[in-house]
Amino acid sequence: MEDIRTLDRLAVGQKATVAALSAPEDQRRRMLDLGFVPGSAVTALQESPWGDPVAYAVCGAVIALRRADARHIAVQ
Repeated sequence: MEDIRTLDRLAVGQKATVAALSAPEDQRRRMLDLGFVPGSAVTALQESPWGDPVAYAVCGAVIALRRADARHIAVQ
């Protein structure tokens, strides 16, 4: 069984599957609208020169998230 980690720990080029969201309700709703739905495939594409934010491919779109927000998304 693979352990669950958060999206902010995904290295550039790695792929994972969204497992759960633990953000406050308003932020959770926004992440769901952006495509971070449990079961969705996500890939870390690129990080900014300072390491934050990070661009992720999810549901055919590229979304940049701050690491603080990405910590609320559990992946496996």
